[in-house]
Amino acid sequence: MIVLGVESSCDETAAAVYDTEKGILSSVVRSQIRDHAPFGGVIPELAARKHIEAIVPITREALKQAEISLKALDGIAATFAPGLVGALLVGLSFAKALAWAAEVPFVGIHHLEGHLLSPFLGPEETHPHFPFLGLIVSGGHTSLYKVIDFGRYERLGKTVDDAAGEALDKAGKLLGLPYPGGVAIDKLTLEGGNPRAFDLPIGLIQRDNFNFSFSGLKTALVYTLKKMGYGGKSSEPPPENLVRDLAASFQEAVVQALIRKAFFALEETGLGELVVTGGVAANTRLREVLARKSRKSGIRVIIPDTKFCTDNAAMIAFAGGRRLQAGQRDLFSLNAISRLALETL
Repeated sequence: MIVLGVESSCDETAAAVYDTEKGILSSVVRSQIRDHAPFGGVIPELAARKHIEAIVPITREALKQAEISLKALDGIAATFAPGLVGALLVGLSFAKALAWAAEVPFVGIHHLEGHLLSPFLGPEETHPHFPFLGLIVSGGHTSLYKVIDFGRYERLGKTVDDAAGEALDKAGKLLGLPYPGGVAIDKLTLEGGNPRAFDLPIGLIQRDNFNFSFSGLKTALVYTLKKMGYGGKSSEPPPENLVRDLAASFQEAVVQALIRKAFFALEETGLGELVVTGGVAANTRLREVLARKSRKSGIRVIIPDTKFCTDNAAMIAFAGGRRLQAGQRDLFSLNAISRLALETL
């Protein structure tokens, strides 16, 4: 089965073609980082407009790279939830129109299901085995799932406030770094930032739940800057060496919170594999610490290639192929939904 996937839930316009026998035939992503950078975050209306501009050429390019025509497709899948409604509607409406025109089945995909299944886009030796623990870490989501099988998910915990990626971006803004802050913080750490320079708090360290919290960490950074005479609108920016150390320390607190809760959940559930995905899964420090924990604990840690950690349509096409093969079909009346728990599907 050859499936076209379309993804437009936030600030990446993406299209991909996936063959259930041969694998990925194409994957094209257009980022909107430059468009949103002047505002320090994603502007929903601007994101939707940029998706409208990009969706047709991106899809054409995906079909061209796959060397396949629209009529040769066996199905079309698109993200319908969760995300920015205006952004979701662009990709979802476009995909439904294409499916109607090509007279092929259509299926809507939950964005988080795509992330949890993204390791299956890699070589077979990197595929997880059911059941496994899935940790999704991105700008909009931080959640732990027990992945029982394709289409069967049990949420064990989630953030009670900011997502990990959101917290890193906000910290970057407080430190005067360019958007996206998480990428800038990772870069500064690699340039020599000391992750132990500041003792910043790790939220919800107790073992009796698998939830996360990052708002207190952000507040701690604000007060740390104020105590040192920085952070006000009229104050001088901190020196570069201080910014590097603060960035590295903040990132370390985020990384430790993610890893502690993930390994608590592994102990509690008895699962032997951990899949980490989402944009923050591309973070260098997170990957480094996870590799070390994996060697010490014997837990198999699987992280997709960085191009499949961030939002992409290949994961949507893969999930779509699985659901279409199982006989699922969605009506063209399927609407975009901004918030929808994966486990309710």
